[in-house]
Amino acid sequence: MPSPSFALALLSPRSIALVGVSGDASKNTARPLLFMRKHGFKGDVYPVNPARKEVLGEPAYPDLASLPAPVDHVFIMVPGQHVLGLLEPCAAAGAKVVTVYSDGFGESGDEGGRRQEQLVQRARELGLRILGPNSIGLADIPAGAIISVNAAFAADDLIAGDVSIVSQSGSMMGSLLSRAAARGFGFAKSVSVGNESDISVGEVVDALVDDAQTRVILLFLETIRESPVLAAALRRAHAAGKPVIAYKLGRSRQGGELSQSHTGAIAGNDAAVDAFFRAHGVIRVHMLETLFEIVPLVARYAQQTPFLNRSPRVAVITTTGGGAATVVDSLGMHGLQAVAPPMEFIDHMAGRGLALRQTPVIDLTLAATSAQYKDLLEQLLAAPWCDAVLSVVGSSAQFHPDLAVRPLIEADKPAGKPLAAFLAPHAPESLARLQENSIAAFRTPEACADALAAFLGRARPSPPPPRGGGAAFSWPAGMARSGLLTEYEAGQILGRLGLRVARTRMVAPGDLRHDIPYPVAVKVCSRDIAHKTDAGGVRVGVADDADLQRQVHAMLGEVGRRLPQARVEGILVQKMEDRLIELILGFRRDPLVGPIVVLGAGGIAAELSEDFSVRLAPVDLATAHEMIKEVRITQLVRGYRGLPEADCDALAADIAAFSRLASVSGASVAEAEINPLFVRRDGAIAVDALISLH
Repeated sequence: MPSPSFALALLSPRSIALVGVSGDASKNTARPLLFMRKHGFKGDVYPVNPARKEVLGEPAYPDLASLPAPVDHVFIMVPGQHVLGLLEPCAAAGAKVVTVYSDGFGESGDEGGRRQEQLVQRARELGLRILGPNSIGLADIPAGAIISVNAAFAADDLIAGDVSIVSQSGSMMGSLLSRAAARGFGFAKSVSVGNESDISVGEVVDALVDDAQTRVILLFLETIRESPVLAAALRRAHAAGKPVIAYKLGRSRQGGELSQSHTGAIAGNDAAVDAFFRAHGVIRVHMLETLFEIVPLVARYAQQTPFLNRSPRVAVITTTGGGAATVVDSLGMHGLQAVAPPMEFIDHMAGRGLALRQTPVIDLTLAATSAQYKDLLEQLLAAPWCDAVLSVVGSSAQFHPDLAVRPLIEADKPAGKPLAAFLAPHAPESLARLQENSIAAFRTPEACADALAAFLGRARPSPPPPRGGGAAFSWPAGMARSGLLTEYEAGQILGRLGLRVARTRMVAPGDLRHDIPYPVAVKVCSRDIAHKTDAGGVRVGVADDADLQRQVHAMLGEVGRRLPQARVEGILVQKMEDRLIELILGFRRDPLVGPIVVLGAGGIAAELSEDFSVRLAPVDLATAHEMIKEVRITQLVRGYRGLPEADCDALAADIAAFSRLASVSGASVAEAEINPLFVRRDGAIAVDALISLH
């Protein structure tokens, strides 16, 4: 939790120095002074410009040492090479936060990165906090404290609201603010973190948790930095009842570059980020428009609407058949079900004078008065067979708002059942009326579906990991502590975790004696070969001793041709196991969010499948069961059409145990994988394993 003085100096400063402010009103560096004058900032503003005695009609000071009083916040707008020398005067002037607009630091390459490191180190020595460099600035909009060069603040009237926004993109901040303003959304605080060299997104979120003017926090993210700090802030936001909504770039998968295992390709950085958001209660949207339009939905219903462990059911009521069809299609693409009313409800409404049909869309195009529409809304909002109600309004939104818009406003709306609207025509007046009454209204079917899916699909935050990490076990003495383990060594580690491993013997190429009954599988054992199948290092169904000799000879020859530099440490002879299905169970330390565990469809084509579940590691048994249910192929062993069922309790225990690789003492596991993991009636058994250490 940041100190109160830091949070106030960052978000609500009362005295501000503008270093490098220009007297030319056409320049970017003149904007902060112009903006604060225009929007009525009541605090003290000190222009600092050694070349002028006044700036835009305000007295100017040659340097920070000449200021008549201490300042909370300094905004530096001078060339990058002069910034470092200004830090000591900033500290002497009493500043607690310095925002650096100047560029030429970490974003410009190695030399700029070194300058940035020097800047942060010196700031820490002086007790200063740095926002930026390369930050477009920040704003306390209700107070008019616009410490920013963003042209969006040139608007004649800034709408003050209870939403605050934090952005890693300075260039996008103006777009975000202007788009929101065009929809009537007002802001409390806006913060551009720039290079995030010192003050991180997580620290800003943490400060906003304690900001009395902030009710909802929006994030525009390009990446995640300092994930433990952000995680702690997100937990505080949830506990304080302040929803966090995020839009993050970089959804494309580049998993092939991430790791030696299939796990990296299956669950790339974006899947890991999704798991991070899920674990900390963040509502992630995938469209920029949704970032704003979802706010009334979240602000009104987040505290009372229950978390769902199934596909959400949406009751759709419409006055335009075509418009409703576009939304229903979009809902389906997001995994939401437009649910038809049951016969009991149809009979109930018939008794109230309204005839309905049992279809996924309740079409009232010609059938209902405004009073009947309002009554139907209230009955749907009280009905147990749907989780949300969506009103799709046609041309009446533009020409006859009393028919379908006024009932939305006047209907009795319980706190635990979300109500949203999609207006098919361009109807700005109706949109404004709905927003004034805190009703989420959407301009496109895609944003509407994105918002409902994000909100209804949100997850209850996971509890924080135990103090001390809850170590699974201590690393065995004598075993390698870096690089790739052999499969034989990996099997020993899995055994220590409590997982069952297929019975295996390691033998020498020249002495293949073993005690495992035929048929067997044979594999090359080498810490230089991550994927034995790709190297020709696996044979299955070996029938007898003679066949074993032939297969090993052929296998070693093929491995030698494909990977001549690989060192072979032995031959693994393994019992052939049966199974109901094959899964992959993976672990990886994601560079953005830390340890994750992955469960998915397994086998040699594992990474070709989109069938997987990801969580931050370690996980408990309840979370492991959630993961099992999320992997579609597991339906085959969970009672599907009378097929044999697996022991999913034992499988969940294996997932939880495996995830504790996140907290092994004495070594750091970079990634690990069981592929395939044979799922059986009596639990699961690891048939092949990979473990790589930092």
